[in-house]
Amino acid sequence: MANSYVERNMTGDTASTKMTFSCWLKKSNPSTDGRVFGAQALACHAYWLSSGELRVDFSQKDSGSTVAALKTNKKFRDVNAWYHIVFALDTTLATADDRIKLWVNGVQETSFAVRTNASQNVTFAYGQSGYYTVGARTSNQGGAGHYFDGYIAHAAYVDGAALTPTSFGQTDATSGIWKFKNPTGITWGTNGFHLKFENSGAMGTDSSGNSNTFTVNGNLKQALDTPSNVYSTLNALATSSYSSLTQGNNTVKGNTNTNDGETYSTLGTGNKGKWYWEIKATGTNGNGNPKLGFVQSNRTSVMRLQNGGSGYGGAENGSLDIMTRPDGKVTENGSTSSVLYNSFSAGNILSYALDCDNGAFYYAINGTWQNSGNPASGASRTGAIKTWTPTDEKASGGQHVCIGSYENSTQADCNFGNGFFGTTAITSAGSNGNGSLFEYDVPSGYYALNTKNLNTYG
Repeated sequence: MANSYVERNMTGDTASTKMTFSCWLKKSNPSTDGRVFGAQALACHAYWLSSGELRVDFSQKDSGSTVAALKTNKKFRDVNAWYHIVFALDTTLATADDRIKLWVNGVQETSFAVRTNASQNVTFAYGQSGYYTVGARTSNQGGAGHYFDGYIAHAAYVDGAALTPTSFGQTDATSGIWKFKNPTGITWGTNGFHLKFENSGAMGTDSSGNSNTFTVNGNLKQALDTPSNVYSTLNALATSSYSSLTQGNNTVKGNTNTNDGETYSTLGTGNKGKWYWEIKATGTNGNGNPKLGFVQSNRTSVMRLQNGGSGYGGAENGSLDIMTRPDGKVTENGSTSSVLYNSFSAGNILSYALDCDNGAFYYAINGTWQNSGNPASGASRTGAIKTWTPTDEKASGGQHVCIGSYENSTQADCNFGNGFFGTTAITSAGSNGNGSLFEYDVPSGYYALNTKNLNTYG
């Protein structure tokens, strides 16, 4: 959440020439600077810049002059991916370039727009306690700010040792993908900590054994989205300028009274499998907005975002798309039908079931499937509001969730399985979630849009 962070005022003073910080990050808003980690006593700050680069600074606490710094040339802008970031400092090393190092997904970065190497044997401690903060700048800098807008998992700080990424991650022998590894056998040092964020009631719990528990600030929420299983969100890189994303890219709101806006999901369905998601129509208007549904994956962002981002999906003739509307109408391939279904209003929860195996689309309002639909009916496609031939060219490449917004009164809160509409938790968890959390029962054979399910059923 973009107003949330965890912080602890450490009381144990150490004098060290070595440290390591590791965490897993998934950025939501690529256009903002985000402070990942700050340590007052170390005068250390790690940023993910709005331009996409990563930066780490160590500075003299009193003078503010930089004594060590790195800024990558490479840009990291994938809003669907989790990145594993590790940086380490060891000022005792003879080679200047070895004293500060940065790795991303297990690979050491060597190309930098900024590199300032620490002087040999310089000690980063100042004889006093200080604030350690994850997700924002430290309180001693005039109050929290520069919030990291996104997801953070397994934030770990090692006081007094310069480690490599293999202490926190490993390469999967089958896929070759860099993945999380639970850190073991580490001497954490006086101020060391490991924040797993696994206890939703005590998110600042330290698992290092040091009991350096952090205080939670803001609207911090636990997500099922992890480096091991990535859930779909809305795609900040495929969202028009007429729409704004918040709440970890799960909430979209219109920000203009003159233009249609649209956004798409980060994950598409592929052309097989059965998929389920929910959307709370938090804000509606009298013009049939927001429009909620899906569009053909290979006809999404390019056709609209190149033209200023106006409109919503399905502008090309023959595309496979359908958008449901508050007035009970549906928009298909850019054409609006007559009133066919029940209307929905602000606060209603819409359930969507997309059967790519049989070519059928269903939706429910507050748990009641429209048109007496039965998403589990298979090939009979009973009550589907849209059907197609699965082998048709229009279905190739799969589908993306799409939301069209108009006017700043329209807002949609998506639940792709994390169990929240915005900051509000679901009130009565339905069944058949297969580990995901939805408000209503998931139809038999349907799954949330996440990487594990897509790998297994997609």
